[in-house]
Amino acid sequence: MKTPEMFSLILALLTALAAGLIGSFALMKRMSLAGDVISHIALPGLGFAFLFNINPLAGAATTLLLGTLLIWRLEKGGKIPTDVAVGVMFTAALAIGTLITPSEDLIAALFGGFQELTLAWFIAGVVAVVCIIAFIWLFRHQLIIGLFSPDLAAATGINVSRVNLYYLLMFSLTVLLGLRFLGALLVGALIIIPAAIGRQLTHTLTAFLAVSSAASVLAVIIGFSINRVYPTVVIGPVTVNLALGPAIISTAAVFFLFSLLRKKT
Repeated sequence: MKTPEMFSLILALLTALAAGLIGSFALMKRMSLAGDVISHIALPGLGFAFLFNINPLAGAATTLLLGTLLIWRLEKGGKIPTDVAVGVMFTAALAIGTLITPSEDLIAALFGGFQELTLAWFIAGVVAVVCIIAFIWLFRHQLIIGLFSPDLAAATGINVSRVNLYYLLMFSLTVLLGLRFLGALLVGALIIIPAAIGRQLTHTLTAFLAVSSAASVLAVIIGFSINRVYPTVVIGPVTVNLALGPAIISTAAVFFLFSLLRKKT
């Protein structure tokens, strides 16, 4: 494997590690739907970037930031119910992104792919992952207190709204990192499905975070291996394309189905 390919794989694994941590708190905050919407908000940005021939990540980052601030504002208390606004944003982002994205770039925008990385992009990605992990470590107690007892959080001087904004920004940063190899449609699944596995198999917060991250990383490893060894499979007259993004998420989904076999006590 060439060095740029190795950079890409390592960053994908680090992103999966961060996704497991972020997703665990997303499930505890009951924001799985909002989290999926955040990932889809990146699609219009990708479309504009492809359309005007600029860096796709720059376009995605712009719309992710705007969408994150809007969701945060709605959570603080808007005139429109949050679930209604989230539903509108979900469908609008998907429709607008699909409409403006050039047809030759649409599959990459939706489902991602394995792309080589330069050293500079690799370092930037690693720094982003470190920021996400550091945030979870430093703010974990504030997130938990704000989640289970907002009154206690306020009494202890925790600005719950500000912590939620920081969390949403880290969520969006995780989405941005995952867009490269999963695309706008699938990146949210890498955040939510491994966390669902962790919640099904564990009873403590530490174990929850560890299992979620491990499931996410393992799904990327197996999905990558499937894509490299069997990029296409011929079944009779049909040729099945085992692309990287779908292979990873399908693996995670299989893990989740197996996790359902275990009854929590």
